[in-house]
Parts: sequence; structure tokens; C-alpha cells
Amino acid sequence: MAGKGKILLMDDEQIILDVTLEVLKFLDYDVMFAKDGSAAIDLYKQEKAANAPFDVVILDLTIPDGMGGEETIRRLREFDPSVKAIVSSGYSNDPVVMDYAGYGFSGSLSKPYKINDMKAILETLMK
Repeated sequence: MAGKGKILLMDDEQIILDVTLEVLKFLDYDVMFAKDGSAAIDLYKQEKAANAPFDVVILDLTIPDGMGGEETIRRLREFDPSVKAIVSSGYSNDPVVMDYAGYGFSGSLSKPYKINDMKAILETLMK
């Protein structure tokens, strides 16, 4: 099992957070989560300032009552151009998911998550 990294997970759905948290812990990652982009950015900055930065950020594309992944990655890149971020969505034909690199992401994950897909993309980005 790979693992051994620190991940920030942003999603507004509690069930997604709970299940993904368990999967990431099973894969041996340390995980912190945020419900929207504003909270994710605050947490990212706080951990970087504490010299405990995240290795990878997983951002849900659509947050109905808050800042979603597209705006969040734009702001994170302004703060830290080297941020490694994965866009996450249940809509695999969304332009941001299809051209994730063009929007500043390092990869994409479709919901519902498959453990092997998540493991593979995280191992690639952790290298």
C-alpha cells in the first residue's frame, strides 16, 4: 500500500466526505476536509504557514452553497503555483473535468470514486 501523504478534501456532501475519508485513511493518508472553497483555502494557507503543507488537494467541482473547485483552484494557484489538485465531479463530461490541466488541475476523479482510481492518481501525484 502506498499512502503516507497529507490530503485536503473539499466536498459539500457529508456522505462523500465520510466515505472518502475512510478510503483515504485505509490507503494510509492523513486527511483534512473542508465543505467549500473558502474553508479549503483558509485550511491550505494555515497548514502551509505551519510548515505542514498538503501534498494533494481534491476539490469538488460543484458546491451549490459556496465556492466550487474551479474558483478554488484559481485562488490556490495565486497563493501557491505549485499546488497539486484533483478536480472531482459526478459530471464526467463537464469541460473542467475533460480539460482539467487547462483549468489548473493536476488530475481528475469521477464520482462515485473507485478505490483503485483514487489510489493510482494519488500515487502518481505524490511522486
